[in-house]
Amino acid sequence: MFFTALCKNFPFAFILCCSFYLISYGRFDYPTANLSTTWVNSFSFPYSVNFTDDSMATAILARGTLGPRYACGFYCNGNCESYLFAIFIVQTNSIARMTLPTSGFPQVVWSANRNKPIKTNATLQFTAEGDLVLRDADGTLAWSTNTAGKSVAGLNLTDEGNLVLFDSNNATVWQSFDHPTDALVPGQKLVSGMKLTASVSRTNWTEGGLFAFAATDDGLVAFVQSNPPQTYFERSIEGLNASGGSNYVMYLNGSLALFSNSNNFNDPLVTFPPAKKVSSAQYMKLESDGHLKVYEWNIIWNEIFDVNGYLGACTYPMVCGRYGICSRGQCSCPKSSLNSTIYFRQIDDRQADLGCSEITRLNCNESNNHTFLKLQDVNYFAFTADLENIDMNTCKDVCLRNCSCKAAFFRSGLNSSTGECYLPSEIFSLMKTEDRTRYGSYAFIKVQVKAEPDAAKGKKYINGATLYSVIGLSILGIIIGIAAFIFLKKKKTKANEDEEDFLDHVQGMPTRFSYDDLKAATENFTKKLGEGGFGSVFEGCLEDGKKIAVKCLDGIGQIKKSFLVEVETIGSLHHVNLVQLIGFCAEKSHRLLVYEFMSNGSLEKWIYHGKQELTLDWNCRRRIIEDIAKGLSYLHEECRQKILHLDIKPPNILLDEKYNAKLSDFGLAKLIDRNQSQVMTMMRGTPGYLAPEWLSGIITEKVDVYSFGIVILEILSGRRHFEASETEDQQVMVNLFRKKAEEGQLADLIDKHSDDMLFHKEEVIKMMQISAWCLQSDHTKRPSMSMVVKSMEGVLDVEKDLDYSFKPQIVNGIPNISFVDSTPLLPSVLSGPR
Repeated sequence: MFFTALCKNFPFAFILCCSFYLISYGRFDYPTANLSTTWVNSFSFPYSVNFTDDSMATAILARGTLGPRYACGFYCNGNCESYLFAIFIVQTNSIARMTLPTSGFPQVVWSANRNKPIKTNATLQFTAEGDLVLRDADGTLAWSTNTAGKSVAGLNLTDEGNLVLFDSNNATVWQSFDHPTDALVPGQKLVSGMKLTASVSRTNWTEGGLFAFAATDDGLVAFVQSNPPQTYFERSIEGLNASGGSNYVMYLNGSLALFSNSNNFNDPLVTFPPAKKVSSAQYMKLESDGHLKVYEWNIIWNEIFDVNGYLGACTYPMVCGRYGICSRGQCSCPKSSLNSTIYFRQIDDRQADLGCSEITRLNCNESNNHTFLKLQDVNYFAFTADLENIDMNTCKDVCLRNCSCKAAFFRSGLNSSTGECYLPSEIFSLMKTEDRTRYGSYAFIKVQVKAEPDAAKGKKYINGATLYSVIGLSILGIIIGIAAFIFLKKKKTKANEDEEDFLDHVQGMPTRFSYDDLKAATENFTKKLGEGGFGSVFEGCLEDGKKIAVKCLDGIGQIKKSFLVEVETIGSLHHVNLVQLIGFCAEKSHRLLVYEFMSNGSLEKWIYHGKQELTLDWNCRRRIIEDIAKGLSYLHEECRQKILHLDIKPPNILLDEKYNAKLSDFGLAKLIDRNQSQVMTMMRGTPGYLAPEWLSGIITEKVDVYSFGIVILEILSGRRHFEASETEDQQVMVNLFRKKAEEGQLADLIDKHSDDMLFHKEEVIKMMQISAWCLQSDHTKRPSMSMVVKSMEGVLDVEKDLDYSFKPQIVNGIPNISFVDSTPLLPSVLSGPR
């Protein structure tokens, strides 16, 4: 009845309904849709087909007749509690129906909402304004093409499997080919800046997987999405970069074909494997294990080629899990050859490839007890020299001085005492070196040791009397332990009460809210704005109608410390370029901070996207840079105590409805007296924004100035400080900045997605000179933030004799590594609440 009524009342719906019906009972070819159409993910229509692998496909658009064909619609696998809006390849039978083959299940080649799966009764709406919008059953937005108001006339699924929104002139407004997920289909391009991102697993679709595959101006690269990225596959094509950067890779005739404007894109420069005639459906997919595989339909889906399979089993980053050592395909944990101490154990004794875990985790607060587990003839898949022409001991010393460094890999010639040093901040699988004829390789894995008390030394003999003493002492120990637990619990409760009482007596404190107040204001914390290392941020609304952002801090220890820092630091500060802290909640274990709501979110979403429709113009970017400078100048020079923010980066810069910029997240901030010129503190901050002097531990407010210089470059160029998909000489922003300055080509760094930025080229380059001033390796040569503000206002000239080399300083004979150029610190360890 519902089906009939829908078709009678909505003429176009009648056409669609009939089309859906034909999936099971007629032709499999209805590739287009018009505006003002809505589809519901429901079991009530006969267009949903259940497959024998427990997956289900509901086609809303489809292409072709007999054999493997493209369709798009709702898809689920497993127990079907969540769905994707996806493009998939399905097999049709002789009368063009979706069939139930034993091995021909739908193959998903693109999905819109892999990070936000939907449920039954979710809706896909092709609005009258030309926007394609996916909403979950509760109305929550899951995905959108954001094409409203762009003269969209219709929706089409092409023969190549490309979902296209087109205008009245049949020109493409939006297409799925421009937004690849983890797969490529024949004819689909992967241009520089695009990447495939692996899913977590075959059953978990989210793109939280470790692996990515990208096209660069030099060729192709596959890498682990760590911080910084670690490359495990690279295919460079000679002469490709000389063609000017308009190159792309296309999946064509069963091969990856690289095209270049050097030959006017007529013929590919190279194909691998060699191209062949394709007689059936194919697709290429980056799997969750890092393999890039080609699949072809021949009665069943068969793997026909592994693009990076020639690397060897042990070269893949997670073949033996984290810290696991791969040797001829077998996995084991690192062991000491000098003593019987065990530092690592297998996560699962029956599955050695799951990796190894530390028995005692590394603790930066106990760095004096860090040592190395030496492994000879052990190499690493991503060995990239951080230091060259140094000896083994210096390599190890640099790692010990940097808490984020997890290992020191050293490689040298067989008859040389000096060599190359690699200092990663995250460890994946290690590999045993089979070839020892070219160089010697050593891995020094950093481990935590416990100092043994003197009383524990020597041999112990236990006789009968001693045994009774041990039992008695054990019982006494249990009694003492119970008493201590009760005492500590009371002490913790008392500490929380003291903290709450302390906050009530600090002058100038913002409003104190109860947990129930904030729970109601945020509708039980349902509207999440963002998430970080120490908690999540939710949108809310107070009873007076004022919109707020509530940051919920999760955890203990560092959370408590950062909570107190943030409340005390900015609770009483009021400046137009600082996000206002409206209030807080300190109730039992709950620690929440209440901020003013910033409608345009963080700066990062406005400068990294590379989409023309969201590009900020020059005046807006200049005003944002000036706002940041004024906020920092206030913190450094106008407060009663000098405040060092210590985590200046785009995610911590928020924009209001008029794109005014305000500094936020003071969880890592440090207060110092006006008479202090410098302060010693533990390393803190975020990779890529850390000044070189952090390695010494003695810092000034100039570390904020350095971070500000990096942020300026990101705003002006529209790219991150590190881009893994770029060529090696263009990956690190400051390296590229140095190169372009030496060549006199700073204009090459300007964001090419903005014609307005290119039009104001001279002003942009002047701003780059301010950035260079802020990035001087010698912190004494960097300007104060008040000097930066004056130079932006034209009152003060930029220093003329600037050093664009950005070379690290030498501290006690050891290179003071710039963490922009070298091994950065893990944000999860060092970055404050988000």
